[in-house]
Amino acid sequence: MAENQPPKSKRDQFGERLKAKHPDGEYADDEALFGQIDEDYANYDAELGQYREREGKLTALLGKDPRSAQFISDMAKGEDPWIAVVKRLGVDGITDLMNDPSKQEAYAEANREYVERLAKEKGLEEEYQKNFDASMQMLEQMQQELGLSDETIDAAMDLVLTMANEAVVGKFSRETVEMALKAVTHDAEVENARSEGEVAGRNAKIDETLRKHQDGDGMPAGNGGTGVPPKKKGRKTFFDLVDAAK
Repeated sequence: MAENQPPKSKRDQFGERLKAKHPDGEYADDEALFGQIDEDYANYDAELGQYREREGKLTALLGKDPRSAQFISDMAKGEDPWIAVVKRLGVDGITDLMNDPSKQEAYAEANREYVERLAKEKGLEEEYQKNFDASMQMLEQMQQELGLSDETIDAAMDLVLTMANEAVVGKFSRETVEMALKAVTHDAEVENARSEGEVAGRNAKIDETLRKHQDGDGMPAGNGGTGVPPKKKGRKTFFDLVDAAK
């Protein structure tokens, strides 16, 4: 049966490639198809430009100091680059390099940056641990106050960590954004529901007042047998009834 099937057109073959790369894409017409092609080409051009920029920097580095090429080559082969440096320069060569008077200022600056980075990393680690301990106490308090299970707390923290990780790498999933939208619109939705409930309740009270008033229209009021006709009162308007229902 497969031998009798006509060969696929180039358009169908290319459409299958696009579907494999973009499973959610729909390419029913040429506008959608060429739109996706244009977007892919733009991404390819951007990536190619980045590759060429990095390659140019690497080429310039290797041309400036051939020893850098040896260093990178050793790492690519899986060798310990520092042992390779000793093999190529020897201990005396490394000592001479470290004692080079023309590089002392640069070495001092590099060491200063190292010390500052180390101190910053240590300070961040201490701050993280301090904040983490306080956060754990807060979670325990929330769990007790709200009567939450361990599974619920764990699920909430997993969501927080997922959002934090997405923020670090700059990649946000649709599910995360939808959950954030639900969170920021929750108060507005609750307030809207409350307002609608108040309006519905007020309308129901007005309808009840109107109904009672209409049921009493045309009914004579008792005069206690005195023969004195009751004093007529002015007919209430709709607005009087509304005020009475408030």
